[in-house]
Amino acid sequence: MLVTGSVILTLALGIRHSFGLFLQPMSMDNGWGREVFGFAVAIQNLLWGLTQPFTGMLADRFGARRVLIAGGVIYVAGLLCMANSTTPLGLTLAIGVLIGIGMSCTTFNIVFGALGRTYPPERRSVVLGICSSAGSFGQFALLPLALVLISGLGWYYALVGLSLVAAVMVPASIAIVDKGYGGAPGGGAGVSLGAALSEALRHKGFWLLGVGYFTCGFQIVFIGTHFPAYLIDRGLTARDGTVALALIGLFNIFGSYLAGRLGGRFSKTNLLSGLYAVRGIAIALLIAFPLSPTTVYLFAAVFGFTWLGTVPLTNGVVAGMFGVKHFAMLGGLVFLFHQVGAFFGGWLGGWVFDHTGSYRIVWLMAIGLAAISTAVNLPIDERPIRRAGEAVGA
Repeated sequence: MLVTGSVILTLALGIRHSFGLFLQPMSMDNGWGREVFGFAVAIQNLLWGLTQPFTGMLADRFGARRVLIAGGVIYVAGLLCMANSTTPLGLTLAIGVLIGIGMSCTTFNIVFGALGRTYPPERRSVVLGICSSAGSFGQFALLPLALVLISGLGWYYALVGLSLVAAVMVPASIAIVDKGYGGAPGGGAGVSLGAALSEALRHKGFWLLGVGYFTCGFQIVFIGTHFPAYLIDRGLTARDGTVALALIGLFNIFGSYLAGRLGGRFSKTNLLSGLYAVRGIAIALLIAFPLSPTTVYLFAAVFGFTWLGTVPLTNGVVAGMFGVKHFAMLGGLVFLFHQVGAFFGGWLGGWVFDHTGSYRIVWLMAIGLAAISTAVNLPIDERPIRRAGEAVGA
């Protein structure tokens, strides 16, 4: 399950992170401003977040396999529709709706929910870190593939080729044997869905985790979508943008694994604060100094080390506080904050550029959000909640 779950995350996240390479050629060929592509990506992230609690609920109830298979089929359909989109509405339906729902069914919370029920608490953080690293490896491996396909075949056939790669998720999902929560002792075994939701919404720490996750989504989608175009605007090349995003994925393989490993030994919320602080400093240094391939690659390495490190830590806090019975649903709910941030990161990047000719305002917003998230994660009480009839809740 760990291997096949990692394969699914590698493909789902790796292909999705390549979309920034399609922004310029698709926009130029179709006569769109950057806001059109940015808005479609923003809708994808918003819908991914809005549907995640429901797809997580289905996975909790019926098992992850069925949700993953359905999501793989929808994801492939979205890529094919994206290749054939000739209007802003068609692009939004393809990237935003179909791929958004496909991502909701094939990414973190569905895979993490299955693994969280399979592994004991003392190993859970490490396992989630390994799986997050797989998502980063997908970004490292599939971005160069996408660039090669675009350069050699054009963006249309590149998307067709990526749809064939994405189809591997369907047979891979068959190996996920999770059948939903089995009622093992602990982990909130006696808590109903409504009670679990009420517990989370009344817990201050749950909302503070959401604030931090908002920042995470804003930053990674803005950078993942607009960074290649930003570098071209500043005199660098498409290759520099591809190498930078690939380096982010490469260094996050180690960052995510280390975050999961450290999360099993130290305070996860303190580690989250540290990650957000590093992000803010890295962005501030990037925009403060002249751009060159060297400075861009250094930024990518540092920022990449934090890229998905927030995922195993945030999900580990949720599982630790509330248990694993409704883990996929509660993880999906806090992930909604991430995707609301992602919506604004994707859309505002295009909107601000189309109206000002610069991304500077968005970079400054990303720095400010990093400072806020550094502060709000520190006071979170990550201990298991106490329930009537239980000594602890996880």
